[in-house]
Amino acid sequence: MDHFPIFLAVEGRRIVVSGGGEAALAKLRLLLKTTARITVFAAAPEGALRALADEGRITLVTRALAPGDALCAALFYAANDDAAEDARVTRLARADGALTNWVDNLEASQFITPAIVDRDPVTVAIGTEGAAPVLARAIKADLEARLPASLGLLARIGKGFRRAAEALPMGRKRREFWFEYYFKSGPQALEKDGLDGIEPALDALLARHLSEAPRKGRVDLVGAGPGDPELLTLRARKLLDEADVVIHDRLVSPAILELARREAVMIDAGKKGFGPAMAQDDICALMVEHAAAGAHVVRLKGGDPGVFGRLDEEVEALEAAGLDWAVTPGITAASAATAQIGQSLTKRDRNSAARLLTGHDMQGFAEQDWRGLARPGQVAAIYMGLKGARFIQGRLMMHGARADTPVTAVENASRSDARTIATTLGRLAADLEAAALTGPAVLLYGLAPRAAAHALPRLTEELA
Repeated sequence: MDHFPIFLAVEGRRIVVSGGGEAALAKLRLLLKTTARITVFAAAPEGALRALADEGRITLVTRALAPGDALCAALFYAANDDAAEDARVTRLARADGALTNWVDNLEASQFITPAIVDRDPVTVAIGTEGAAPVLARAIKADLEARLPASLGLLARIGKGFRRAAEALPMGRKRREFWFEYYFKSGPQALEKDGLDGIEPALDALLARHLSEAPRKGRVDLVGAGPGDPELLTLRARKLLDEADVVIHDRLVSPAILELARREAVMIDAGKKGFGPAMAQDDICALMVEHAAAGAHVVRLKGGDPGVFGRLDEEVEALEAAGLDWAVTPGITAASAATAQIGQSLTKRDRNSAARLLTGHDMQGFAEQDWRGLARPGQVAAIYMGLKGARFIQGRLMMHGARADTPVTAVENASRSDARTIATTLGRLAADLEAAALTGPAVLLYGLAPRAAAHALPRLTEELA
């Protein structure tokens, strides 16, 4: 990002605006929501500016900005609707040490003002770094509709209750208290008894949370899907937001890790085929250690935990330690890869079954029912098959598979950097070597991308 978002303390500080027209008024509509001291310099101010000055809401100086006028200002806005004048006052303000914003001139501004959803003291700022103001306004409108007007009132009352809530231990216990207040007890009390009902509801809620025994730690084994955050299940998203500790695989995309709670402990337990890896026993020990200490642990796995994810070993370790656990499935790479090429794993009159295979296991290249797989019309999704492509090719052709059997490799299925390599069994090893795939890939045996599949009969006739 080119602009780092922060919330600047402006209570009692100077904010200076240069301009007397609509551009200045537009900025003042937002700035007047703050507790800053606002000074406006304008040689010919509009009537609305004079009215604000008469009401005591701004200090209006009826002349152009001069050197020294922006001294001690936290922020400065150039809003004259005149490029030459805005350039002049921006230079003066910078010389006075103020951070400057030239309205509608991104390149000449030291900071930008985002679109804001105001539920004071809850404030949501939306910025697009000048790239898409229309998008920022659309997001603002959506959030305005979603966030109830009472949210600010609940937050102001909650702010005054924070010291009392410090009787709860830091971490999950305190988070659960505030979550229940903002999304259950607080709104219910406000609806039932109005403003007078909120503080008694807070007292009762705190007393109950103080008396409750701490919840035991637990582990959720969660499928992160193939990588696209939009393919993450709603439950997986919710668990990431609640987790104290996230133990994740190498295949989990950075975009999904970004969805975890900022305060969560993130542990990389990545494994790479034929490369560096954290031992499975160490992963199990980490889960047990953190959950036994009372943490909510999310064991985050690429794809689906139950498909080549060593789920059983992890569940057995948790059961042996007497810990609660649950599995949240995810979209497996085979589904994402077939969707990427517009195909399905099964098709009437072609194959009534599909196989999910691994290209290698703990002993090396994995042996399969090659004779059965070599029969016409068979379909298989082969995970972790890049290193063993030549082995797989040899075994299938040795058992009678045709060299022109379609095979498609899909790298980084569902992600923006996905690649599709359409080939045949006879060219498989050579084409994969030439493609130099580096990301996780699935080999779809018996399937070609939809466009290529339509062209295949014609090409076969031409070759004949």
